[in-house]
Amino acid sequence: MTDILENKTAETEEVKAAGKPETKKKKKSRKKKILKRIIWLVVILLVLGIICWSVYSRLMAEYKITYDPYTATTGSISNSLSFTGSMQLVNSATYTASSDTKVREIYVSEGDQVKDGDRLMRLSSGETIEAEFDGTVSSISVEKGDEIKSGDTLLTVADFDHMKVSVRIGESNIGEVKKGQSCRVTVSSAGATFDAAIDDIDYVSYTGNNVAYYTGTVNVDTSGAENIWPGMQATVTVPLEEAQNVTVLKMEALSTARNNTAYVYKENENGEMEEVTVTVGVSNGNYVEIKDGVTAGETVYKIAEKEEEATGLAALFSGMFTNRQVNRPGRNGSGGGSGSFDFSSMPDMSNMPSGGFGGGSGFPGGSSGGSGGSRTPSGGSRGN
Repeated sequence: MTDILENKTAETEEVKAAGKPETKKKKKSRKKKILKRIIWLVVILLVLGIICWSVYSRLMAEYKITYDPYTATTGSISNSLSFTGSMQLVNSATYTASSDTKVREIYVSEGDQVKDGDRLMRLSSGETIEAEFDGTVSSISVEKGDEIKSGDTLLTVADFDHMKVSVRIGESNIGEVKKGQSCRVTVSSAGATFDAAIDDIDYVSYTGNNVAYYTGTVNVDTSGAENIWPGMQATVTVPLEEAQNVTVLKMEALSTARNNTAYVYKENENGEMEEVTVTVGVSNGNYVEIKDGVTAGETVYKIAEKEEEATGLAALFSGMFTNRQVNRPGRNGSGGGSGSFDFSSMPDMSNMPSGGFGGGSGFPGGSSGGSGGSRTPSGGSRGN
């Protein structure tokens, strides 16, 4: 019995002795695997860190903010409506024969100025043709001694010193135009401008492109100008608002906050840009009156964000970074041109046809624009 117990004990000790090396091997193998994982994790984190830093650095190098400078000036600014039409005759007469007869005498020549009641032509029938108004003999269709039949045209007389312009006024502007309202008529091809007034408005509308239009008529005294003829294109400008000798700034210099207030940037003593709220007045779509916040001669700035070469991933993530590089004007040569404007040397912009700049200021306190028309500085316009 004792021998049996001794044999079992010996076998157990042999098994234990044999199991210890295997356990040690397993532990070493686990340690190696853990160490490899740690090393790979460190490598991956290092690579990711390098990639992230590279992307961040690229974004910071390519996505910059520049400030465009604008200088406020003193000047006058106006806001007006503009409509286009053509010059038309008010008084024109074509004289014809009332019966078969013969031309006995012609008292005038083409181009002659005549007065109301002047004799123009005498016929063998005893009929005398007389002028019905002051005007110019524009054409003579017969000669002395010609045999003529009833209804034949003899001559025409037209008044080129008193003409009219008919314009169409859209439904969005008809409330701002009244009979008797002062206006200015410009015939660009002749380089002539006339002061006039709205003579009549026909409120019977007609529709075009789903918009109601009304007809306004302006009578024009053209006696002081030369080479103004029927059919020439004319622009009728109706002034609405005007501000004289005020601080004026380019519209593009202004930014609009979420609360619909206008603001600009000013550089403080520390060289930092600060937002300054401004109060605006009369606007013509290109320039705007500044009532408060900016004085004449002062330079203000507007942010111009420029992604020079940011594409792909850089463009995708550029908005995630707020610490962008800033290139201030005067320090690195970047930034836009000056917004100053010399109103005293500005040419007459009333000759500009409508549709030049588009309507409306879009800034609080500014005057609204016409529907699809133009609004220009100093007598500029906005129209249908």
